[in-house]
Amino acid sequence: MKAITESGRRSRHWLRQQGLAVRPWLYAAVVAGLLQTLAIIAQMGLIAWLVHAVLIAKAPYSSLLWPGVGLGLAVVLRALAQAVQERCGQHASVRVRQTAREQLAADWADLGPIRLADRSSAALTNQWVEQAEALDGYYARYLPQQWLALLSPLLILLLVFWLDWLAALFLLLAAPLIPLFMALIGMSAEKVSQQHVLEAGRLAGHFLDRVRSLTSLQLFGQVGAATQSVQDAAERYRSVTMRTLRIAFLSSAVLEFFASVAIAVVAMYIGFGLLGYIQYGPAAQLTLFSGLLILLLAPEFFQPLRSLAQSYHDRAAALAAAEGMAALQDEAANIDSQSESAKQGADGICIRQLSLSYPGRGAVLTDISLQISAGQVVALTGSSGSGKSSLLHCIAGFVNPDSGSLTILGHLPGEQPLAWLGQRPFLIQGSWAENLRLTAPQASTEEMSRAIEAVGLGALLGAQRNGLDTVLGEGGRGLSGGQAQRLALARVWLSTADVVLLDEPTASLDEQSEAEVITALRGLAASGKTLIIATHHPALMALADRRYVLNSGRLTDA
Repeated sequence: MKAITESGRRSRHWLRQQGLAVRPWLYAAVVAGLLQTLAIIAQMGLIAWLVHAVLIAKAPYSSLLWPGVGLGLAVVLRALAQAVQERCGQHASVRVRQTAREQLAADWADLGPIRLADRSSAALTNQWVEQAEALDGYYARYLPQQWLALLSPLLILLLVFWLDWLAALFLLLAAPLIPLFMALIGMSAEKVSQQHVLEAGRLAGHFLDRVRSLTSLQLFGQVGAATQSVQDAAERYRSVTMRTLRIAFLSSAVLEFFASVAIAVVAMYIGFGLLGYIQYGPAAQLTLFSGLLILLLAPEFFQPLRSLAQSYHDRAAALAAAEGMAALQDEAANIDSQSESAKQGADGICIRQLSLSYPGRGAVLTDISLQISAGQVVALTGSSGSGKSSLLHCIAGFVNPDSGSLTILGHLPGEQPLAWLGQRPFLIQGSWAENLRLTAPQASTEEMSRAIEAVGLGALLGAQRNGLDTVLGEGGRGLSGGQAQRLALARVWLSTADVVLLDEPTASLDEQSEAEVITALRGLAASGKTLIIATHHPALMALADRRYVLNSGRLTDA
């Protein structure tokens, strides 16, 4: 229970913080709503006056012209005020959702791909799209309506009290029951909405995993079982969705019941009062004008509460969405950032007492310190799991270390572009030129041709009928493993990055392909770039000016 309370407090605080930037728009929506209430009062007052003038006062129709014009203006003002209220609420909602998505992107960048590896891409997409959209109703409708549900009925109640305090008493007695039952229902709605968000993310991830593994499922004859598992996940999501809708309809039904009873009581009181059956209090002074005005205002008294009930489930949905975003933001904030005062060694890479651990795995890097000069080629060696890739991830800015400092040419990781080449090059379905321009969008044909020559693919490109416009399949289909790796290396040549990180660049290649890639890397090293290579390959180690050995996360100089 304490964890749930803390979770709710964190969600509400996050929503409140997001609302600070759009507070003027929310205030404007409330003011427009109050102006709409005043227009409603004027409209109902003029209707009651016109009916009284025609039926009771027998006023000539010529005297009704200006009150009729006033009635038309009141209707126009009411419509305009409602439009302004909705426009201000929507503007606030758009600003908050945009800011929330920007914060999500920043949090993902702070956490890095390694710390996000335990989250499915479908769940992250659901958070970016669905959960961010769940904030819409909260800021566009619920927050302004929260104030209007208090202020608008109060204005109407004051007028009704002036006309007939007994009728106002009937409205006043019914009004508190509605928020009370809404609060009781809301506690259940918040819990169900959190489960709804969780199940939506699970279903998205479950479905995406099965689609990605469709070929393997067909090969092993597990398509039927996979289909059934998706159906089960969809059924759980349907069940939670229906529970959410039942609660939303229940809250509206409770409101309508109490509002209808209160309006019926007021109508009976006015009817019996006008007929002379009630002589208590102000009933004897009731006229057609005052009685009709009170009767017309009674539904409007409850309308703001109705609107609040209709948008109450928006609050529950926003709280559920905010919980995931606030937790992600806290996780990103809890990662110790590297100190700005550690900016030193502007001529190279400076690492001081760096340590890193992963949840469930423990420490993977412990007290790493080294200095790499600009233009130097360094090889990181060690057995599998010794921490080579993790150190590269820290240098690249993919993951923030638990402690220590790291600067690259005088900048913190992520502040300056780096070039990365892993075991499997990332090549898109498109032409050679489109793949090369991923890192150098403005590269000319001559620059791309020189990069291709530098990595030893000039002859292969010359044999292509369409040259740089030759289309490759996704992942580099149409090229051998070594050719694909060298094409990715050509992108590094085109990149303006001064530091190149290579993680086992010759893994899974045959002997000839290895030799081709190593020759290309030798030319890259001679270009003056700083190379850090994680490898087991003796030929790659021979390229290095210096070699470091990692053993169980600790660094030794070879």
